[in-house]
Amino acid sequence: MALTHTHPPSCSVPHDVHREGLPLIHGEGLSRAFGEGKEPVAAVSDLTFGINEGKITAIIGESGSGKSTLLRLIYGLLEPDSGAVRYRGWRVPTPREKLIPGHDAMRMVSQGFDDLNTYANVWDNVASQLPNTDLDSKYGKTTETLQRLRIDHLAKQRIADLSGGEKQRVAISRALVNEPEVLLLDEPFNQVDASFREALQEDIRGIVEKTGLTVVLVSHDPAEVLSMADELIVLKQGRLVASAKPTLLYRFPPNAYTARLLAKSNIFSAADAGTLGINSRVALAVHPEWLELNARPEAGFMVQDVRFKGFYEELLVSNGTLRVIAINPQPGAFPMGTRVDVKVRQYHPLR
Repeated sequence: MALTHTHPPSCSVPHDVHREGLPLIHGEGLSRAFGEGKEPVAAVSDLTFGINEGKITAIIGESGSGKSTLLRLIYGLLEPDSGAVRYRGWRVPTPREKLIPGHDAMRMVSQGFDDLNTYANVWDNVASQLPNTDLDSKYGKTTETLQRLRIDHLAKQRIADLSGGEKQRVAISRALVNEPEVLLLDEPFNQVDASFREALQEDIRGIVEKTGLTVVLVSHDPAEVLSMADELIVLKQGRLVASAKPTLLYRFPPNAYTARLLAKSNIFSAADAGTLGINSRVALAVHPEWLELNARPEAGFMVQDVRFKGFYEELLVSNGTLRVIAINPQPGAFPMGTRVDVKVRQYHPLR
């Protein structure tokens, strides 16, 4: 699948000025609110961000943080109240400026598989996206795309007979068969069983590495994208609160929201930190795995809850005033009621 990185003439907007030196996708001062009346609800507010070419960027945040709205603004399905999205320096046209909304160089896969023809087979769903002007090319591109998503064996199966994960692969195949430059995915793993999730992530990653495709995806579960994404955009109540590589944001979260979102981190005030033997003037983020527990009959903390996670346990410990979540890599070592000392092995100061 060879991608052509040219700016489609139909995507230019009259009177638009090209901007040089920007990332592939650039949003500046982007805002959008919904609802009529005196107090419309802001979905995104004054967002400025950049998305690099040939990378996987994940937009994450709590429910209602504006993730899907931002994705629709990037694609041109929504018109911003203020600000603009630019693609290769050109402003993305809004629905008022384009007969069929959506940027020509992008394809979007929504959550509900709305675009799939339920009673047609897999082959026809994908092949229908290509013109009949060159049937050999149409056959070749359809075959190649189905093979890349590892669903060529399902070619004659009806969409209605497929699992959620298989439907997701068909929807992505439909989006990719026309060789877009950007693939937008709204909660792509929502209906995929956990056992097949990693395989789909690996396939998407492989396509990106082989073709140079740019992927922008929305996820409510950061654990899904920590190992997959090259960059994270973190939203809170429609505002950008962090943007960087996943490893950097995980190890050095800039704020409590990001720390909790990515790592279920413990947020300790300066006073709490003092209780744990740390002299700090600011609040600290302490991930559960950054804590060490040692059983001792006279210890000040007690294990109040044990949550089995398979090869490890998540423990809730408390000294009566301070509640702490810790990781136990040896299940069964700290039963409920065990008194423990809590040692902080690592922490990160918060702004």
